[in-house]
Amino acid sequence: MATLEIDRVRKSYGHLEVLKEVSISIEAGDFLVLLGPSGCGKSTLLSLIAGLEEITEGEIRIGGQGVNDLMPKDRDIAMVFQSYALYPTMTVRENIEFGMKIRKIAKADREKATQAAVELLQIDHLLDRKPSQLSGGQRQRVAMGRALVRNPKLFLFDEPLSNLDAKLRVDMRTEIKRLHQRLGTTIVYVTHDQIEAMTLATRVAVMKDGIVQQLDEPQIVYERPANVYVAKFVGSPAMNIVPGTMAASNDTPVIRVRQTNGEDALMTNIPLSDAAKAKYAGKDVLVGIRPEGFSVNTNADANASVTIEVVEPTGPDALAMFTLGGADVTARVPPQTLKSGQVVSLGIDAAKIVLFDPQTEQRID
Repeated sequence: MATLEIDRVRKSYGHLEVLKEVSISIEAGDFLVLLGPSGCGKSTLLSLIAGLEEITEGEIRIGGQGVNDLMPKDRDIAMVFQSYALYPTMTVRENIEFGMKIRKIAKADREKATQAAVELLQIDHLLDRKPSQLSGGQRQRVAMGRALVRNPKLFLFDEPLSNLDAKLRVDMRTEIKRLHQRLGTTIVYVTHDQIEAMTLATRVAVMKDGIVQQLDEPQIVYERPANVYVAKFVGSPAMNIVPGTMAASNDTPVIRVRQTNGEDALMTNIPLSDAAKAKYAGKDVLVGIRPEGFSVNTNADANASVTIEVVEPTGPDALAMFTLGGADVTARVPPQTLKSGQVVSLGIDAAKIVLFDPQTEQRID
């Protein structure tokens, strides 16, 4: 395993700039997830790390060594693709051993490495089968086994679960997490699925239009999103963004949000710096509230009187939709507590509220 440093990297295709001065640094053994929608540049960045594309500007270092000028085969990396990329005419054993054969590794060492990998991935009973005889999850395990036997400094995963059905995705996600915990390898993983990012990563880089919007631990990204884009992209349902106004009362910030009944919901005890209190006193703000930030029949810091428009049961809880501050809002509540058309006072956990600047859409601290 090795550290990875991406230092002010740019990538352009003619006049089209796909990556705009991306800088990311992770420690050895980290699990970095590059998260974002299609076209945000995450797969391009993975290709640059792998050496499949040339860097326009900047530097990539693996284990402290610059790799800009190294061929992919000389970077000591292993890549797992979305499409598995298995040789259809070869058995599982032959697919896993192929790379080692090319590198002229002794037969005994190949067999030892293969056996260790297939036992770890629980595919030792599949060694004599060909890819056409395997399920999607089994094929992905074989692709992972082929990467494992390389024992590289860095593992790269390019949306490896996208072709699997929902249950298999959950199962394989667990397998990849177990693999990382057992081996302590450094992994860079590309996905557009924020659930994968939250469950797998030790660090998440949320990307948009070739720019890293936030790089942090998954829980911090979830609880303290850097901007409105991250707030809306990470989380299912997404963070609610509601227009409000900040007043000041004895140096304690008070956020006012207009309710449908014409009155204001008041939110106090929001953690803010003195500089932010002074800067935004009397000004409009955007109020970020996660769906679980609402509660029913509670002594929370604030209460909003709302009319429930739609309730969607999900089993362990329910999603209640209503309007607050002129915005559509979703609250996660216990099942069978609310009904459509019901007027209810919902508590809001002000300690978990995040404020954003309406112009820049950046978080206010």
